[in-house]
Amino acid sequence: MHRLESPHGKLDAVAALLPLVPTAMVAGGDALARDGDGRVVFVTGALPGERVTARVTEARRDFARAVAVEVLDASPDRVAPPCAALAAGCGGCTWQHVSPGAQSRLKADLVLDALRRIAHLADPPVPRPIPLGGPALRTTARLAVSTDGRAGHRRRGQTGGAAAVATEDCLAAHPLLEELIVAGRYPGADEVLLRVGVASGERLVRPRAGAAVVVPTDVVVVGPGDGGPAAVHEEVAGRRFRISTESFFQAGPVAAAALVEAVDDAVGDALAVGGHLVDTYAGVGLFASVLGHRRRARVTAVEHHPAALADARANLADIDASIVAAEVGRWRSDPGQAPPDVVVADPSRPGLGRPGVAAVVAAGAPRVVLVSCDPASLARDTTLLGAGGYRLSSIALVDAFPHTFHTETVSRFDR
Repeated sequence: MHRLESPHGKLDAVAALLPLVPTAMVAGGDALARDGDGRVVFVTGALPGERVTARVTEARRDFARAVAVEVLDASPDRVAPPCAALAAGCGGCTWQHVSPGAQSRLKADLVLDALRRIAHLADPPVPRPIPLGGPALRTTARLAVSTDGRAGHRRRGQTGGAAAVATEDCLAAHPLLEELIVAGRYPGADEVLLRVGVASGERLVRPRAGAAVVVPTDVVVVGPGDGGPAAVHEEVAGRRFRISTESFFQAGPVAAAALVEAVDDAVGDALAVGGHLVDTYAGVGLFASVLGHRRRARVTAVEHHPAALADARANLADIDASIVAAEVGRWRSDPGQAPPDVVVADPSRPGLGRPGVAAVVAAGAPRVVLVSCDPASLARDTTLLGAGGYRLSSIALVDAFPHTFHTETVSRFDR
């Protein structure tokens, strides 16, 4: 029997206690159970197959939300959370109670459930886990700031405000980043962006408003109105990348390298030496840079964010690359040229959507490689790509965010 500390602080004393047996994990990281009346209950802190006592935190006619307060029969996948900040309410790594091996398996289950339920695929490909080259530690964090100037993840269940949960260590952060979280002070700011480069050792912080920050002397502090983009430099798969303050990059170099290998594997024999690769939502040029150099291919990178465009121009300067400044949904490949051999797409969490899929389909490539960070958006895009003549052939799963429910997949579609 395990008694669990509530990550939500004190709850209403009259909140109902329910005996529950969850059957599955769902998007958002909770376990799915049903109460005695058959109503769906989403249970934080529980695992499939366990018998738990849960305290209801929200009750509606069709569903309820609850927090497991006692585990009567524990799953073999349950482990003791390694970080004390979880019990204090930290919303950063909410799957710490799940063993590492089970985390990947449960994430694969979330992907399969979405493909069956949303894309209506009777027999979707089973996601194949991609091994990582080391701990997938994060090198970028956008954190809340507490009233005493400390950075931390927001309290679980809170999406705004400055309710930062301060911590004396962070198991998800690279040591260069962890120091900025634990020892940095950001008085007056309500949010701070922290970014480091493992290969270069460079570090920067950008507080949102506030007074003078307190950080080690090597750290670049980016303030409002500062001229020129501050940046760190990172190395992935033998390639060097400039990553400006405002540019998107993967969680860290280990995760980025695993995603690159998964994308390269999905591209497979569709891209020969001298072939044409289109990298949509190219960002700073991660996939375009590595695959263009590795395969000696011609690359078209499509991106609209100004900082990412500037980084991509620097990062792709030594390969045969053309960079198109455009929203992917409004971009169309040159009708006077042959279709590209492969289109790679790495959209944000909402996925390609109809405009993005229309652009990808119009390019006419025989193979599309889609990087997704949400199972539901993958399923929706799978349906749209299917209507455009593309069949889902394979899925690779990259556990870029250990101890969380966040799921990164690399999917191959063929015409």
